[in-house]
Amino acid sequence: MSTLVVWDERLLRYDMGDHPLDPVRVELTMALARGLGVLDRPGVVLERAEPATDEMLATVHDRDYIAVVKAASTGRRISIMGLGTTDNPTFEGMHEASALIAGATRRAAEAVWLGQADRAVSISGGLHHAMHDRASGFCVYNDPAVAIKRVLELGAERVAYVDVDVHHGDGVQDAFYDDPRVLTISLHESPRTLFPGTGYPDETGGPGAPGSAVNVALPPGTGDAGWLRAFHAVVPGVLRAFRPQLLFTQCGADTYRHDPLANLWLTIDGQRAAYLALRDLAAEVAGGKWVASGGGGYALVECVPRAWTHLLAVMTGEPLDPGLPIPQEWQDLATARRPEHPLPTTMTDGGDATWTPWVPGESPDAVDRAVMATRRAVFPFFGLDPHDPRD
Repeated sequence: MSTLVVWDERLLRYDMGDHPLDPVRVELTMALARGLGVLDRPGVVLERAEPATDEMLATVHDRDYIAVVKAASTGRRISIMGLGTTDNPTFEGMHEASALIAGATRRAAEAVWLGQADRAVSISGGLHHAMHDRASGFCVYNDPAVAIKRVLELGAERVAYVDVDVHHGDGVQDAFYDDPRVLTISLHESPRTLFPGTGYPDETGGPGAPGSAVNVALPPGTGDAGWLRAFHAVVPGVLRAFRPQLLFTQCGADTYRHDPLANLWLTIDGQRAAYLALRDLAAEVAGGKWVASGGGGYALVECVPRAWTHLLAVMTGEPLDPGLPIPQEWQDLATARRPEHPLPTTMTDGGDATWTPWVPGESPDAVDRAVMATRRAVFPFFGLDPHDPRD
């Protein structure tokens, strides 16, 4: 097995200053993965990122919007098209940094589709909120959508996108809402309680692509067992019915129990279990063709580096032992970078990632009701029975 990791330190330039989306989380991820030997495994290839051209970006984004991003990147004060806000402050070199991330993720998807790698990772990517003509939710260019567009250009007929970020993958859904070649699946905290306020179960695709969007809106407080029950009650069934030729996963780590911007309650162990489930599904339904990106995640030291190092381990071979101690060298780096943040010492939270299969019941809890709402909304499009737990 070969795994392409598209990475170099220039990707840390996507830096909005005093902002929750702090590139230190990516720096610490790569340092931890190196420290644990994940990037030195056989078959792992690190490749330098190349920026997406305007033509590549224009497969997803309006050219006038790209021009505005470029203008803002020179230091001009601009407050249009979602830019110049608290969520999306402008910064010098913003276009170049954003285009580099888009190029990295695009290259990851291209390499897997062309058979140049079995799997590929763009850990700095996953900017899933950016829209056709505006920035949104810390995201300037929508690198997952740019990457999927590239795979479609190369001849793919069925691509599945699974988003496990705590926030709804609204920008990717919007980009492909009326395209039957792309199935978007998002598991997220309920839009009633969290940005961006979309991702209800009845968002199921446009007139030309009914059933192409699947949304599981989970109640605040959902933990490992509930999240995994919901995932397994919805995602495998629709993926098996859709039969994608490639699986793209956005692996935001902000489902974490101590994430400061959201309200789900997963542990590192639950997130690790999600990556293992995605690995197994990629092997089963997509011939092993799997592309993964990062995404959100604002517990900068406590969660993101551990979660994404587990992801990189799963992508590159054997998963890491959750009880593995974290190297002292990494702890020293994390303390130097962010001394005010909690410092983990092992690759586990001691969480219990076991779960019980979903079954329709007479007294469902809030997670079960969310599952049933999604199954009722979309399962019939795939010829599946919403009430049959075998589907």
